[in-house]
Amino acid sequence: MKAVHLILAFCLLFLSGCAGLPQFGNETGPSTTATQASGTGTSGNPPGTVDITPTPTGPVTLTIWLPPEFDPAADTAHGQLLRARLDDFLEKRRDLRIEVRVKAPDGPGGILDTLTTASAAAPLALPDLVAVPRPMLEASALKGLLHPYDGLSSALDDPDWFDYARQLSRVQNSTFGLPFAGDAVLLVYREDGERTPPPNWQAALDAGDAISFAAADPQSLFTLLQYQAAGGAVRDGEGRPYLDAESLETVLRLYREASQAGISPFWLTQLESDEQAWESFQDRRAPIVITWASTYLQNAPSDSSAAPVLTTNGEPFTITNGWVWAIASPQSEKQKHAAQLAEFLTESSFLAEWTAAAGYLPTRPTALENWDNPELVPLANQILSTAGIYPPADILTRTGPALEQATVEVLKQESSPANAAQAAAEAVNTP
Repeated sequence: MKAVHLILAFCLLFLSGCAGLPQFGNETGPSTTATQASGTGTSGNPPGTVDITPTPTGPVTLTIWLPPEFDPAADTAHGQLLRARLDDFLEKRRDLRIEVRVKAPDGPGGILDTLTTASAAAPLALPDLVAVPRPMLEASALKGLLHPYDGLSSALDDPDWFDYARQLSRVQNSTFGLPFAGDAVLLVYREDGERTPPPNWQAALDAGDAISFAAADPQSLFTLLQYQAAGGAVRDGEGRPYLDAESLETVLRLYREASQAGISPFWLTQLESDEQAWESFQDRRAPIVITWASTYLQNAPSDSSAAPVLTTNGEPFTITNGWVWAIASPQSEKQKHAAQLAEFLTESSFLAEWTAAAGYLPTRPTALENWDNPELVPLANQILSTAGIYPPADILTRTGPALEQATVEVLKQESSPANAAQAAAEAVNTP
């Protein structure tokens, strides 16, 4: 009985939390598109609700979860575009209505936390469609919290997708999402004087400009990127996380030279996140920063430009991330509707307009061709065509701490590149 009471309590709590959510939909009879109320109306609804009363024989409700930055009720250009797109979908599907729930991706009560709780206690309270970033897609799919698109959609069979976007959507050879927003690590620089972006580390050393990056990042993404660009493998012959000491030493030698030349200042070893690295760029502590494309697109100073990340050999390589629409509903009929909505929300012409407004990279080549950032199209095409996927969780968990320690020790000149590389490889490769 205690278990039953717990489940009922969870359901009541979840439903009470859904009050006042933005809704889009059709009443029985002639179709009307719902609009969000700005205050309490004659119906007595609280602020933020939609004055639509569903009937038992009314339309099927699809529930969407997404983070605050994508809220269709927000007063932003991309929020308005998404809202209009949802309305367009309902004009074609008068048998449906849409309810939007805005939730933080992480933390208590966030998307992943609530998916996990609801999946065990109240499966019918799960969303039908949910927006998740690649790391969360992988974690949720491996926990069995999401349902694959296999048999529901063949959208990814369309050749009009970047390869990185296909990889974002797949977990263990199954498609668990349709990608709608891309991201990639790139280099941003101030256009002061005659400064040009360095294509490789030697050019950076010659120029002498400080380069900011999150050297103390627990996942050590930038060092892992440099390691892979230098030809380093991240898995051994049996598929286990792996570091090659020789390839890593190549990267760490460059870090030592950068530290000695002053282009990698001591204070880099205190930066643990992309946000901190970007702040150092905004504060003009460094005229060059390694950051995510979304950070640049959404916050770019007028005197800045972007370029591919510098690598040891000058060959373009970067790491990508992104957001996908995933299916969480356990109901087969709702899964079909959710897949159709996801296809509609990832149509090329819409993504061209929406990604430009939201500050993300397109996931489709044709969307990039029509992107409303024409000056960045050549750069985006270059980096997205040669990009690697965001590293799997087991790689980051195993290699991140070892790479972070090696990076910080070399930049502080507390260890030689050879010793730091060997210690990192032994930490990762030892069972």
